[in-house]
Amino acid sequence: MRAEPASLELKIDYQFVHAELLRRALTHSSLANESHPGASSPLNDNEQLEFLGDSVLGFLVAEALVRRFPESREGELSQLKAHLVCATHLHGVARRLDLGSYLELGRSEEMTGGRAKKTLLVDALEALIAAIFLDGGLEAARSFVTAHVLTDIQPAIVNFKNALEELTQARKLPQPRYSIAREQGPEHSKTFTVEVRVGEDFAGQADGHTKKIAAQRAARGVYERLRQETSPESPSAEPHAGAGSPA
Repeated sequence: MRAEPASLELKIDYQFVHAELLRRALTHSSLANESHPGASSPLNDNEQLEFLGDSVLGFLVAEALVRRFPESREGELSQLKAHLVCATHLHGVARRLDLGSYLELGRSEEMTGGRAKKTLLVDALEALIAAIFLDGGLEAARSFVTAHVLTDIQPAIVNFKNALEELTQARKLPQPRYSIAREQGPEHSKTFTVEVRVGEDFAGQADGHTKKIAAQRAARGVYERLRQETSPESPSAEPHAGAGSPA
């Protein structure tokens, strides 16, 4: 059974002046399409609000990071912002708010577990941010983002080799092992591919114009995967090997 939106207002400590905005933020297009087949309007579901909410969220996160970490470089802030607005982090926020229980879904989405789908929850969270922004202005949206998205912010990681070593120690895993997978290009402009392995289950490769840069990029890919797949919140997640992506 769908939970009452009024209880969500209590949970987020914000009461809508225009209740229709909250209803729209929680309405998935599957319901709008079933209710108005062939004549669904953008005003009937949360897709347009999700589009706006993505931009509002990006701005508020960037603003908060600049204020909180005035000494940080652009690259460091970009890394931290990417984490805070990524689907994995926002999915966690949506789950803590139990946002899925408030969604209005079409029969097809309801039957296929739409209330627990990561994409639907992230989209609904961004739509909710837009609805708060449209209803109460930027300050109301800022208060919501501060309370629910900008939690436990730490300065961005800039040394992923050290971070990976600390994480493997904390997870009681073998220490990372680095090797040069290949070298390409002329002597004056070489590209190095470095591979990092943590035991037999986790591995990643990345390229760089120096061995140091390539190693940092490879470490970042494995670090991010390790942190997600061996998280205490996901004890059943099975590790797998794969290539790390450049920063």
